[in-house]
Amino acid sequence: MKLVALPAFSDNYIWMLHDGSQAIVVDPGDSTPVIDALKSQHLSLAGILVTHHHGDHVGGLDGLRSFLKGPVFGPAREDIPQPFTPLADGDTAQLLGLSFDVIDVPGHTSGHIAYFTTDTTGSPTLFCGDTLFSGGCGRLFEGTPAQMHRSLSRLASLPGHTRVCCAHEYTLSNLKFAHAVEPHNDALTVYAQRCAALREQGIPTLPSTIAEERLINPFLRCDEPAVIHSARAHGAVSDSGTDVFAALRQWKNDFR
Repeated sequence: MKLVALPAFSDNYIWMLHDGSQAIVVDPGDSTPVIDALKSQHLSLAGILVTHHHGDHVGGLDGLRSFLKGPVFGPAREDIPQPFTPLADGDTAQLLGLSFDVIDVPGHTSGHIAYFTTDTTGSPTLFCGDTLFSGGCGRLFEGTPAQMHRSLSRLASLPGHTRVCCAHEYTLSNLKFAHAVEPHNDALTVYAQRCAALREQGIPTLPSTIAEERLINPFLRCDEPAVIHSARAHGAVSDSGTDVFAALRQWKNDFR
């Protein structure tokens, strides 16, 4: 099963899994890159996974209906273009012989879900939409800091070799902020250099892994002394994970 990142808009990725004849796509905000990939590689579209309701994740659904040979799965508590099969925490989506476990990850939106599978070759795979980014996390448009901190903690507990398939190429800007939070994090410095080299070649920085994110992503490191120290200097009212996260997220919102 091959994993491919299809660029869309200015910085989105529509993720595709295919076996050479059939494909699954995740969060198709634009139908055109998907249709182009299906035609150029002679693939049929077996199903679609949707993580949340934002237009850059669902805008291509209607344009793909005529190509679709299977179901659309999406979050039960969000307004997704019909028809779709609603899913919530603990449910499983079955496509192309793969089982995708559904994880509720509210925060970016109130009903956001993620998909996790151990059935892909080599490494487990996580499709996390706009909840977790490499070096960062999504803005809180509908959820609370407590919800997002809990959601990220759930994702951080997945196996370290899990591939993290985020929906945006935000990595370099996120790593600038991460460096401001932890300027002496050597793993972060090495990771940033590697990601910068990839982008210079026009190569995606993604997927990352859960193990990498635990080492470099300040939003997964809210119990680290250096992160707590920086968060307290930017308004955290206590050392609790939620308060540290809330201060980091507000700082990131205003970071330039």
